[in-house]
Amino acid sequence: MPLTREQKLDQLARGDADFDVVVIGGGITGAGIAREAAGSGLSTLLVEQRDFSWGTSSRSSKMIHGGLRYLGSGHFRLTRDAVRERERLLAEAPGLIDPLRFIMPHYQKQFPGPKLFQMLLRLYDRLSGKPSRQRLSPVETLQWVPGLSTSHLTGASGFTDAVTDDSRLVQRVLAEAEADGAICLNYMEAQTVLRNSETNTVTGVRLLDTSKEAQTQELIVNTPLVINATGAWAGQLKQTNSADTRIRPLRGSHLVVPYSRLPVSCSVSLFHPEDHRPVFAFPWQGATVLGTTDLDHIESLSHEPAINRKELDYLLQISSSLFPSSAITERDVIATWAGVRPVVTQSPVVNQSKGTRKPSKENREHVIWSDNGLISVAGGKLTTFRLIAREVLERGQISGFRLRNDAQPVFTPPPNLERPDAISHQNWHRLQGFYGPALAEVLRAGTHETIAGTDMLWAELAWAAANTGVIHLDDLMLRRTRLGLVLPKGGEDLLPEIRSLCKPILAWDDTTWEREEARYLELWRASYSLPATSPAKPGATG
Repeated sequence: MPLTREQKLDQLARGDADFDVVVIGGGITGAGIAREAAGSGLSTLLVEQRDFSWGTSSRSSKMIHGGLRYLGSGHFRLTRDAVRERERLLAEAPGLIDPLRFIMPHYQKQFPGPKLFQMLLRLYDRLSGKPSRQRLSPVETLQWVPGLSTSHLTGASGFTDAVTDDSRLVQRVLAEAEADGAICLNYMEAQTVLRNSETNTVTGVRLLDTSKEAQTQELIVNTPLVINATGAWAGQLKQTNSADTRIRPLRGSHLVVPYSRLPVSCSVSLFHPEDHRPVFAFPWQGATVLGTTDLDHIESLSHEPAINRKELDYLLQISSSLFPSSAITERDVIATWAGVRPVVTQSPVVNQSKGTRKPSKENREHVIWSDNGLISVAGGKLTTFRLIAREVLERGQISGFRLRNDAQPVFTPPPNLERPDAISHQNWHRLQGFYGPALAEVLRAGTHETIAGTDMLWAELAWAAANTGVIHLDDLMLRRTRLGLVLPKGGEDLLPEIRSLCKPILAWDDTTWEREEARYLELWRASYSLPATSPAKPGATG
């Protein structure tokens, strides 16, 4: 039985809390490090200043892929590692990571043409060891993508990558870490890395529990190794400075529109007419997503990132270019999300007007810094989290430490349960992947009826409220579930029913629920809805 938050805090507050490693950052990189560390026998603590996956790892493009554009830029090792990890994750967690067909239409005088793109796909298939490329005629293309613009269409190229729910992926990895003995705490801010005054080596971390707004609690834990996996925030803890590398926060924004307004069964890609960057429309959680932008994020990292007006217009051009008959407008948008990517750059100054490297041209490979027991990591891809975790731990130089065998899985498979009659085969596949070993517990948590407009069971909502460290309502609506992204108005009309189910589970009184509901709706309107009508700042799409 997993420890409750109170039990975890009691263990830390005793004053004898010694850990082999403390991981700071509860996104996919930190979760992966905690999973590999605990699985290798290290006593492990992971802390996250906000909610698990609050940053980049709940706001990605949801793709588990090698990155064809990285291959086109000559990053062969990154692409090779990513496609091999993709295949591994597909095999380990079907239902959480699923294959998705990608279709790239080809139009006359468009670069790259079909011959060059097929050459790229041939190499992509060779790196992955699993051929999937296909050349489609115009008629075959329209069978895959009805409603696609046919003006000057010469055909298409098809290939297969994968898609996930990034926040649920983080939750599952964290659950595996805790099953191996790790302690994982959200709303636990790492204030200071403590060091020996004589040797400057790491001795511990000063933490601040911010889960209760009315009061905070300071704790100190002892450790010889701290891993800073805070992504875009890594520079705030990283104490070694390099003249040739730094973190460049880049924002990518997305639109969610009803599947009925833009029905696509695969990811459809194109080069945006404005800047020729690869963009896409793809099915996700019963809706259709349009993405993504790529621009310097100059706002404070302590605030929720949000799409701006110029980005909205840029993304709407995807549907108008690919599906002109759909006539998608901003009135069709259910929700938006914006995530900040922790890209490591060698560009000296971020100033696009003076010719700095465009955001879309930046390298997506990760970088690791080491400083007397403090290891910082930034960059990298969602797909390669396991490889990054293992590399970071090998850099830790822990006496007597041996990393677990590379062949050992990330995920424990789900139990062999009989599918309940009320749950469809497709939804059963998803549930097995989403919850793995916890599936039986999820099914016992409540009714198997689906929440209107989604495939989610009311039982999932009840289980999440009871077992996943929910502190605020937005944790439940935006990350434990994605109701706030796929239901109109952030699921506002459903909140009375959610209140009836979850308020007693969370042990909130009426005043707490009303405060949390107001907080959530304000946050959703500010950061997950349409942007304000004021003019956008220049340089919206990079």
